[in-house]
Amino acid sequence: MYLIHVQLRPPASGGRLPDGIGTLLRANALPADGIEHISVHAQAHPYPTLGLYLTADCLLTAEERARLLARRWVAELPALAHWQRVSAEAPFVAPFYERLLSASGPGGLNGPGPFRSS
Repeated sequence: MYLIHVQLRPPASGGRLPDGIGTLLRANALPADGIEHISVHAQAHPYPTLGLYLTADCLLTAEERARLLARRWVAELPALAHWQRVSAEAPFVAPFYERLLSASGPGGLNGPGPFRSS
């Protein structure tokens, strides 16, 4: 399973993702889409973001499927009329782990101490 973030740009007139959009998108997904779960981050910056948990044979397939889903949803669902897909890709998690490694705390394999990670 892969987590793919789909960023959506609101219409020029502005707007927020409708309440219940995750449920609506899930209801409009097909079994072949491979969606296991949808997480909505309506307040994400710079654009609202959908976290799609997809089953796929590889990351590239999951990202392509997310792009196609987003294209289909904005084209077919009135709730997303005039929204645009900005991106559909796996989130970059390195900054999260860098913060963990640099946080102060007890020494160990991944922090200060006699067994520094390389």
